[in-house]
Formats: sequence, structure tokens, C-alpha cells
Amino acid sequence: MSSDNASSQLKDCDPRPHLNLVFIGHVDAGKSTTCGNIMYLSGLVDNRTIEKFEREAKDKNRESWFLAYIMDTNEEERAKGITVEVGRAHFETPNRRFTILDAPGHKNYVPNMISGAAQADIGVLMISARKGEFETGFDKGGQTREHAMLAKTLGVNKLIVTVNKMDDPTVNWSKDRYDQIVEKLTPFLKSCGFNVKSQDDVHFLPISGLKGDNLKEPAKSPGSDWYKGPTLFQVLDCANPPYRDPEAPLRIPIVDGYRDMGTIAMGKIEQGKSSSCPVVAGQQCMILPNKTITEIQSVYVEDDEYKYANPGEDIRLKLKNVDEDQVQKGFVLSAIDHPCPVVQKFQAQLVITDLLEHKPIITIGYTAVLHVHTAIEECTITKLLECVDKQKKTKQKRPRFAKTGQMLLCVIETTNKICVDTFKRTPQLGRFTLRDEGKTIAIGKIVELPKSATEEGA
Repeated sequence: MSSDNASSQLKDCDPRPHLNLVFIGHVDAGKSTTCGNIMYLSGLVDNRTIEKFEREAKDKNRESWFLAYIMDTNEEERAKGITVEVGRAHFETPNRRFTILDAPGHKNYVPNMISGAAQADIGVLMISARKGEFETGFDKGGQTREHAMLAKTLGVNKLIVTVNKMDDPTVNWSKDRYDQIVEKLTPFLKSCGFNVKSQDDVHFLPISGLKGDNLKEPAKSPGSDWYKGPTLFQVLDCANPPYRDPEAPLRIPIVDGYRDMGTIAMGKIEQGKSSSCPVVAGQQCMILPNKTITEIQSVYVEDDEYKYANPGEDIRLKLKNVDEDQVQKGFVLSAIDHPCPVVQKFQAQLVITDLLEHKPIITIGYTAVLHVHTAIEECTITKLLECVDKQKKTKQKRPRFAKTGQMLLCVIETTNKICVDTFKRTPQLGRFTLRDEGKTIAIGKIVELPKSATEEGA
């Protein structure tokens, strides 16, 4: 068969918009169970598989966890009942296609949650309505606050807040309990920067992830008839994909690289010239920061090979003339004629959210871990340029230190070269978080790169 015939038999890209959906929230809020039920209700898991998972869960005395096993595939996750990695799955509604990113809720696995949220277009914040569980997740030390703040920082502008476990005996579909949770969450989400007045940006709905109430079909449980709004599937089916500049050069932050009959790169097409098929077999690209030239041999969306892929798609690419170690998480696949900037230092604007008790100030020399798109890198703050105290409405040039609640203009240097851009030019590569000793201490955006940065990428 000629290559022309082979390519003519490949699939065209599905015209329905593709969106990445990250499920976030405190441990045990019911994220994996709800994701599993979405897969089941979409007809992607058969009854025999469900029965097998029911038996496995019963053997582990975890009977209500059987749906979570669809997403939590390794033994550690199933034994402990917690998600460790970011689970991936695909489903569709009549007008949209989705990739589910089921992020871990446990505080030990926040870095994994960050890498999930960095690829997301929509966040589903899972809240447990069960008595005591909402309070544990939302109060200081719970992951609800940190996850919501991180999601916003990482570019998730649309948030669906699912108030789960409404069928629990401590709740019994109580409208008062639901309203109490909405009332408490709304001002907090507003403080994170979400537009709570627009249902397009923040949408609340009550669900039972286990029973399926208000997932695909309206709730039928006793006492649930007070809710007259749309189901989760209906909200998702109307969701608009984020705007992407159709003339922007190709950028694919790499999520993973591995061998499978050749070298495979996994990632999401954050941007690329839509007018000329941004990703197509035979196309030459550059992998940065190592400046490796490669050719795209094949394009895969989910499990199928396609002729091409558009911005917003999650893809796997089979690459020519590269080894597995040249395709690492945090590297960026770029257009050769417009490579991604590569830097080891940049100027940033930080909002200091919550410093450690034993390190209550940021001074020159402060070290932290930088999370930017899919990259994780150690970094040092080398210059403090300006500090703004929003409460006191004061500005200070060249401050000696900065504290929690302040905004700081500073210079950050990384241990190794990284692929980034200014927030203004490429938001997905210009927003980041700083973490220290397992805690998010600041969120930030890159405002300026060294003049040599673009030439270095080239």
C-alpha cells in the first residue's frame, strides 16, 4: 500500500471541540467514584467489568469504592483507596469530547495534581456534603482551598462545583446543607479570582457520584426534587473551549515520553497555527530545551491514528530520530521557525499566599520548587525588585524581604534551563506556582525574559 493510500485511510479530526476536565478536591470527596460512574454511564465500561470491581472492592472491605477502580488502576491506589497518579479517561457528549484527568486529593500528591490541572480547560471541584467532611476539606489544612487556588493559577477559568454525597444519611438531599456549602464557598472562590457571578465561569450543582444522581440523568432520589437545574453532562455539553490564537506558533508541553515501537511523546497542543494543521505527520519540529530536531511520524488521538490534530487536543506523537531520554516531562515541542524561549532566569510577579511558619519571609536566596506547565524545577529568588502591600496600599522599591499577602516583583533563577514564555504572550507557559516543603507558598506570572532567551531557543 502506498503511503498516500495509507494516509487517506487515516481518520479526520473529530470536529467537536475537545476539552480537558480535571477533577480536584479534598481526599475522599468522591472524585474517582464520580469519574468511574461517568465512564459507566457513557457506556465505556460493561456490566461484567463492574461486577468484577464490585467483587474486588468487597474483598477489600471497600464496597462503595468499586466505581473508583475504573480510574484507580494500580494496587496501591485500590488498597488505600486514594488516587496517586493522575488517571486519564475519555468520554463524549453530543457536542463535546472530553479527557478526564482524575487528580489526587491527598496533600502528599499535590505535585501530581498540579501537573493534571496544568493541562486542564475546565475544573470540577468535588465537595463532600457529608457531615464533617466538607468542613475538614475546606478548613485550614484541607485540600479544597489549595486545589481551587492552584486550579485558577494554572489557568482553569471555568469551574463546576459538584456538591457530592447528597444521598449520604447525614445529608438526605438537604437543600439547607447544599445552600450552606454554596454560601461558604462562593466568597472564597471569588477571592481566588473566579467570576462567581457568571454561571459560565462557576456553576454549582448537587450530585451523588455513587448513585449517578444529576450526572447524566436528573436525580431521582427521595428529597432531591427541589433541584431543577441541569445535570453535569448538560453543563459540560454547553462548555466553551478557551480562546486560542489561531496564528500562534506550535507549543506542546510534554507530559510523558516512552518507547513503544519507536519514541512516543504525550502532550496537549496548547497552541499552533490552526490555518495550516498545527500537527501533521511528516512535519519537522524542535524539542526544547535541548534543541533536538525531530519529525512527526504518526499522530494519535486517544487510541486512533489521525491525519492531523488541532489545538486543544491531547495527543501522542511517534517521533523520528530521537531517543526516549530526549523526550522528557517539562520539555516543549515547538515550531522550528518560532522556537519556545529557553531560560535559566526570568522576572516574575508573585502573590505570596502562605509562607511556612519557620520561614515567614522571602529574602534574596530563598529556594523553592517551581511548577510551570508540565515542568518541575528547583529555583532561587535572586533579586527583590519591588514589594506591594495591598492592605496598606504601599509600594517599596528594592525591599529586603516580603511576607505572606504581599505582591513581589523579583528575579527567579532555575537550576537547569527551562522552556517558558511571558504570561502576556503565552499564558500556558507563563503562569507558575512556587512550593516549599510540600506547601504552595506563592503563585506567579512571568513578566519579562532575558533578551537572549528567544535566541537561545532558536
